[in-house]
Amino acid sequence: MTFADKAIRFNKQLHYTGQPLPKGIRIMNPFTESPQALKVSKLFYNKYYHDNEKRHLILGINPGRFGGGLTGIPFTDPKRLKSECGIVYEGPVTHEPSSAYVYEMINKYGGPVAFYKKFYINSPCPLGFTTVDANGREKNYNYYDSKELTLAVKDFMIASIHKLIALGVYTDRCFCFGTGKNIQFLNKLNEEHHFFKQIVPLEHPRFIMQYKNLSRDLYIDKYLSAFRTV
Repeated sequence: MTFADKAIRFNKQLHYTGQPLPKGIRIMNPFTESPQALKVSKLFYNKYYHDNEKRHLILGINPGRFGGGLTGIPFTDPKRLKSECGIVYEGPVTHEPSSAYVYEMINKYGGPVAFYKKFYINSPCPLGFTTVDANGREKNYNYYDSKELTLAVKDFMIASIHKLIALGVYTDRCFCFGTGKNIQFLNKLNEEHHFFKQIVPLEHPRFIMQYKNLSRDLYIDKYLSAFRTV
């Protein structure tokens, strides 16, 4: 099986197997909720991962509603899927700031073909979460936003990381988007389960776009320096 075959199979078989979620939090599975996710993600992986090469893993947090939650491809919103990857998405062409940043970085690395030849992006929790605010609007929720949720999904995350490694990724070094709670939790898991020899933290794209947008070129340079060490 190619890397693409294994990634597509992982997505098709993805379902939540953890403990019941805390009240008010909903699981979000792109591959059962988004009519396009399985189709376009299959096209994506066959385009960039149709080989037997190993990659280095980059771990985000969990999918967001307007990016991977629609396309099934981490940090790839419908807008970037079309403009940067040349894959048509038949649905709302949403914009996710994290995706805009990631593809700006990918293009400076050398483009999607060069980048995805060496890296595979997913999340320690490959399914997303949402909650509803006081105004009745659904919004993204992170696995670490409440202790109760973290405890409920911990075993599911551990099993998911084992499955991601089995796709064919290097375990000498893993990269992590998130220099706060995400890397803290991943480091703790790694101490217990010895997934990787080293996890390299990088500021999360959403944080950069929201709080450090004027300095994003500096963060892109930091990303590129880290990725070019492997």
